[in-house]
Amino acid sequence: MEKLIKKIEEEQAEIGIIGMGYVGLPLAVEFARSGLHVTGIDIDTKRVEEINSGKSYIQDTDSEELSLLVKNGRLKATDDFSVLASLDTVSICVPTPLRKTKDPDISFIVSSTEEILKYLHKGQLIVLESTTYPGTTDEIILPRLESSGLKVGKDFFLAFSPERVDPGNKKYTTKNTPKIIGGVTESCTRVARALYEKAIDRVVTVSSSGSAEMVKLLENTFRAVNIALVNEVVLMCNRLKINVWEVIEAAATKPFGFMPFYPGPGLGGHCIPIDPHYLSWKLKTLNYKARFIELASEINAGMPFYVVEKIGDVLNSRQKSIKGSKVMVLGVTYKKDINDVRESPALDIINILYEKGASIFFNDPYIRELDGYNEMIEFTEINVNSLKEADCVVIVTDHTAYDYSLIVEHSPVVIDTRNATKNVNNHREKIISL
Repeated sequence: MEKLIKKIEEEQAEIGIIGMGYVGLPLAVEFARSGLHVTGIDIDTKRVEEINSGKSYIQDTDSEELSLLVKNGRLKATDDFSVLASLDTVSICVPTPLRKTKDPDISFIVSSTEEILKYLHKGQLIVLESTTYPGTTDEIILPRLESSGLKVGKDFFLAFSPERVDPGNKKYTTKNTPKIIGGVTESCTRVARALYEKAIDRVVTVSSSGSAEMVKLLENTFRAVNIALVNEVVLMCNRLKINVWEVIEAAATKPFGFMPFYPGPGLGGHCIPIDPHYLSWKLKTLNYKARFIELASEINAGMPFYVVEKIGDVLNSRQKSIKGSKVMVLGVTYKKDINDVRESPALDIINILYEKGASIFFNDPYIRELDGYNEMIEFTEINVNSLKEADCVVIVTDHTAYDYSLIVEHSPVVIDTRNATKNVNNHREKIISL
């Protein structure tokens, strides 16, 4: 243990990261910036080539900085897992999606672990960062690694440290977002802490890997449940003919006992719509029903249908039906000012509109093509003509690049699901809020 900690502190340790996506690449850059030598491993050869040529495909990672780290020999990438044999630490940052049945798919974690097992050696640290259910580190990874004959906490070290990436967040990045670490043993925690303290401003340790796994699920379940609450308030206010945005803003003036959450067309991204289901699934195996999680999921999943219902009502009031109407969707990423469409509610809205026979067009400053949706929807530029030609304009993602005054002025009617037009003073009769 002390030998590995010393290597880390003296910047002699060789660092490895499996999975060079939204989590892995920014983490690799931070480790490399701290003076460590980093090898990124990914099965996507295109990613490997781009990293080695100094080109970033992640919005939050600067290509110029990446290129400099590559040129200085601090960072490289490969698709060859045999490099694991020479690495002192390995962080697993692979996807953990849900199956259609809402069951966890940890196949990427398992396959990564099997590759590590082939090259596991004494003094090596393994850290799982991928979001998963409590018990994964101890119940899935640990037995596989100990099948090598090596003993955890003595021969090798194993910990869980949940990723907390918020794509597009300029204030909180990989470096200044506190890092949670829970080791399988106390020595595992100490070694993992030594590693992450080299690159992250603040490291917070918990008593076990299970606690660390639960921390991440609590964070995102908290958000999912509160978003569901405010989305249900939308439905209530709609029936009461009350402006939900006014209600939330007024409630937010209370300096204690209230935290504002904001409604929208549904949940999106790689965490909030998915992570609570990991916890719900795990509890089912223990004969416990996570009622808040399941209800929140039901409410949030229903929001795209509510938006389409709103579109139908608005068109009907103008003597039109959804079928045959031209609907312009503004914003298809799951939140503003990023280029990520994973689990975006816009995709659900597009699917529902398409099934109802609408002619759909979209604009997004970060996305020009939607893989798998080309038959359903076409990209269009925002201009006076395109806005006037639409029967209805729907703001799904509130990108700051949009000129909302222009959009409202030249659109026949605007359905605003994000309160993006709150500062538009003219033509407010055209604006329909959630």
